Amino acid sequence: MKQLIKNYSAIILLLTGIFAGSIVGILFPGAVEYLKPLGDIFLNLLFVSVVPLVFLAVANSIAAVEKEGKFGKIIISMIFTFLLFIVIAALFTIAAVYFFPTEALPSTSKEVLDSSADADSWGDRIVRFFTVGEFTELFSRKNMLALLIFAFLTGTAARKSGDAGKHFTLFLASGYEVMKELLLIVMKAAPVGLGAYFAYQVATVGPQLFGFYAKPLGLYYAAGTVYFLVFFSIYAFMAKGKDGVQKFWKNNIYPTLTAISTCSSFATMPTNLVAAAKIGVPDSIANIVIPIGSTLHKNGSSMSSIIKIYVAFLIIGRDFFDPMNLLLALGITIFVSIVAGGIPNGGYIGEMLMISVYQLPVEAIPAVMIIGTLVDPLATVLNSTGDTVAAMFVTKISGEKFKEPKEFAV
Repeated sequence: MKQLIKNYSAIILLLTGIFAGSIVGILFPGAVEYLKPLGDIFLNLLFVSVVPLVFLAVANSIAAVEKEGKFGKIIISMIFTFLLFIVIAALFTIAAVYFFPTEALPSTSKEVLDSSADADSWGDRIVRFFTVGEFTELFSRKNMLALLIFAFLTGTAARKSGDAGKHFTLFLASGYEVMKELLLIVMKAAPVGLGAYFAYQVATVGPQLFGFYAKPLGLYYAAGTVYFLVFFSIYAFMAKGKDGVQKFWKNNIYPTLTAISTCSSFATMPTNLVAAAKIGVPDSIANIVIPIGSTLHKNGSSMSSIIKIYVAFLIIGRDFFDPMNLLLALGITIFVSIVAGGIPNGGYIGEMLMISVYQLPVEAIPAVMIIGTLVDPLATVLNSTGDTVAAMFVTKISGEKFKEPKEFAV
């Protein structure tokens, strides 16, 4: 019993914090404005710690992997895995809305409509998505793809520098270990920080779940839960057999709770890295697949994209299941799943792309925005924890070997 409590103490404490936060959010919604600063402080500490960790983890791993001649194989396996999982999630959702049709009432909320306004051209958005104008802007969680690209280039340059760059390569490796320990320290405050933030989520978002959007939201949460339990188990089994399924779910509890509490793939990344290490995924794969996956691999966003397009078509009375509309929906979904950032409600640009491509009328825009916000908790769980099982899958198809699991005191 003592060993059981020791092994699951972090999860028990986190569950206690989330449960307490839920009670406060339900019974004392007026108190959440006093609790939210605690959650914001924790998330801010987490974000400023994760950003340098992402840079150091990716740059260090690429420098090491390229030395062994495995870089290209891992990247190709990762891209294949990301696209495969995203397409499977989209096709599964299309099947769900076909066999379980629903309906939604249109919304004309001008407040939501105004929040989507953006004067930037698509060209400006693309440039800003891949690059930044100043070095200091790289280390912002709003510019994750630019940071990942820079980390790729830095790791490659460190390797090609040979002996002249060996001290910098050692700095990358040492810095990664230091930032990993810093994150473990910050995560000690998770029960309080996430509990406070969960209270805010319950008090503010909870009531909307039972409004006009209950039916499409119910379909999303039902289909998402099935996908989470069934398909992630299949992926883990394909990667490592029955042992892989057991280890994945045993170590996926903490990341799942973190994702639900924060609605942020970025905030869940540290727990995913710890889970991958405990499962036995090689660091050279986990430190590339999980950070990059937090930006470019979105199972939950793939499913929500299909639901949002489906609801928009219901509102305007068009046939979603027309073959051309379905093919276009798949293409948009792949792009949306890549564009959606690893931060709460970060998919507005992708949603605007969807509305632009289909030339949807104004009345469909608020519904798309609202659904995108209300599905965020489960979408984040699918987005973030999907990176861990993707790392397992990449390990398998790239021909790498699982290592002896590492233990961390989180």
